[in-house]
Amino acid sequence: MPDDTPTPGAISDLDKNQALLDWLRWQVAQTERRVRELKIQQAQEQARRERARAEMAFKIQPQRSSSAALLHRGGCATYPDQVGLISREDALVALAEPDIEPCEVCRPQTGLLT
Repeated sequence: MPDDTPTPGAISDLDKNQALLDWLRWQVAQTERRVRELKIQQAQEQARRERARAEMAFKIQPQRSSSAALLHRGGCATYPDQVGLISREDALVALAEPDIEPCEVCRPQTGLLT
């Protein structure tokens, strides 16, 4: 017949399982923290890629009743709309149009006409 009497200094099954549970909870918390960090990094990287894409592109601000349409660099803050970005080639064509002028702030013609 086995002796179920605990030996001095032995850890009970309850204590072992409680320690394991505490450790697993710590592991889960660490993993959740890491997942949050990775999601933030991923979002920041996506934003950097979108900014870089916008900087390489151009956009046209539609004509208003009192002014001509304006050609902007993709990242120009004076016309923050990021919808409808156009390529360098399309920007060259647009700049040649008489009713489209370059933005005086971002100066899209700089480097575009060289």
